[in-house]
Amino acid sequence: MTAGQILTIADGAAEAAIVPELGAGLASYDLVDGDRRAAVFRPCPDPSGAQAFDLASNLLVPWSNRISGGGFFFAGEFHRLEPNFPGEPYPIHGNGFSSPWSVERQAPASAELSLRSEGPGPFRYQAHASYALAGAALMMRLTVRNLGPASLPFGLGFHPWIVRGPATVLQARAGRVVLETSDHLPADEAPASSRPEWDFAAPRALPASWINNAFLDWDARASVLWPDRKLALDIEADPPLSTYILYSPSAVADFFCFEPVTHPVDAHNLPGGPEANGLTVLAPGEAMSASCRFGPRRLD
Repeated sequence: MTAGQILTIADGAAEAAIVPELGAGLASYDLVDGDRRAAVFRPCPDPSGAQAFDLASNLLVPWSNRISGGGFFFAGEFHRLEPNFPGEPYPIHGNGFSSPWSVERQAPASAELSLRSEGPGPFRYQAHASYALAGAALMMRLTVRNLGPASLPFGLGFHPWIVRGPATVLQARAGRVVLETSDHLPADEAPASSRPEWDFAAPRALPASWINNAFLDWDARASVLWPDRKLALDIEADPPLSTYILYSPSAVADFFCFEPVTHPVDAHNLPGGPEANGLTVLAPGEAMSASCRFGPRRLD
């Protein structure tokens, strides 16, 4: 599915473009100062012909990242899930990121959208997303309500594609990092401090090579620094966002993904069960929410 209608919200200091028909994702999030514009998230050059991962940010519901094994067992029943993205052998990121959403409300600096979904697999849900700009900061909030007949484990997340340059620095304290297999599923865990190149407790340059790892026990605070642009971005997440996924293919990429999410990759199938791995079991009619603030600031 490609984009159609574009909703633009602005507060005089920043502007964001929302694409309702393409997962209610963002085509851009920029700082504006007169005729000058500075991208915070990697902008989508042609929203009218874009696919979901061409966007500047995606909403993840009713789960984040990959689920192995063709689905998952829960409450004694196997729930089958099919691959949902070209080139991916596993179902990834639910279906909210690729579904058309309805616009519920739009104001100059905010918008609200909704999605009612019959699937994927056993999931029947209502989702609600809101975007708001204030003082150039972007607040994103995502809610999901279980409309199905049985309890199921749900998860949420935000997937911004943040601008990356040669001097980009990240600070994001976490306790553990999950190592990945060749097909991007969880392998072992290690203390984040045991992998110096991935220990972002103090500001550190992004890795020069591939990274696609979940970081656990995150303190829900992070900062991106662009010294060459004299710009920073502070990220503040609310519970239950206690994990982040850090993805970048290489140092020459013009983006990296810093994804605040509720659970690590394949949480539905990890030892201990869904609830022990960050997912929230929602009974019929129950809901959960997550929100995250992205606050730009100038560096002296």
